[in-house]
Amino acid sequence: MEEQSQNGGWRGSPDVWLNAAYDALLETGVDGVKIQPLAKRLNLSRTSFYWFFKDRKELLDTLITQWREKNTGNLIKQTEAFAETVTEAMLNVIDCWLKPELFDAKFEFAIRGWSVRSPALLREIQSADEQRLDALKQMFMRFGQNERLADTRARTTYLVQIGYISMQTDEDLAVRLQRIPEYVEVFTGQPPAQRELDRFLARNQHPA
Repeated sequence: MEEQSQNGGWRGSPDVWLNAAYDALLETGVDGVKIQPLAKRLNLSRTSFYWFFKDRKELLDTLITQWREKNTGNLIKQTEAFAETVTEAMLNVIDCWLKPELFDAKFEFAIRGWSVRSPALLREIQSADEQRLDALKQMFMRFGQNERLADTRARTTYLVQIGYISMQTDEDLAVRLQRIPEYVEVFTGQPPAQRELDRFLARNQHPA
């Protein structure tokens, strides 16, 4: 909810300040997420910030919560989404890598960069990695794969994508989509059915 001061000036809203913090984090790293630069970016007074956040730490903690709920939360949901086959389940997961509204790769990169200087955040990331890996392992196990194989395939799937993010790989979307059938076969041991690929391409707004 937006707020106005007693003299009618606009104070912004929690989301306005949080979105500015998000943009600053992606552009310049955590050092850019400071109250005065954010106020200048928003053309608001510094004091307006304190209507919505106790201090900078609360703002940073809110950013971390947003990252956790979006990237970890959505990845786990995708592993649990309905699928008739393990290949269809994998395509559900791959949606995360193509849809920023499900999994924000730029946010992930920024958070991991921030963690180099924050042991507490590094522990948070390590916990998220374990949760994500376990969710992928459980997905494979639901389709009859033994625990050891499921664990290895979960790590292969996940670490490839984290490699894409960490290396900031700039891959043309059409090229990446062409590789999807082979990725699915590598990750699951089975090629996806054409009908599964057709549905995948349709929901990712790309013609078969």
